[in-house]
Amino acid sequence: MLQPKAELQRKSAKISISLQLLEDAKVLSIDISRAAETGIAKAIAKKKTLQWQAENKKAIASSNGYVSRNGLPLAKYRPF
Repeated sequence: MLQPKAELQRKSAKISISLQLLEDAKVLSIDISRAAETGIAKAIAKKKTLQWQAENKKAIASSNGYVSRNGLPLAKYRPF
């Protein structure tokens, strides 16, 4: 049985944002806190992806090299 998501803990943070962005967000009824949270989450995901790729660069190159030399494993079973 699925458990309901626990409420995320939140902490107040002081940040500086362009006055024009704040004015536009107010006119468009954008929740600044949620928009900032979404943007920060995307930046974190991108950074983690780049770190993972850097940490696994040799393995990725090795795998790509294998496929270049030998083709895809089990390729004969692909229906397309």
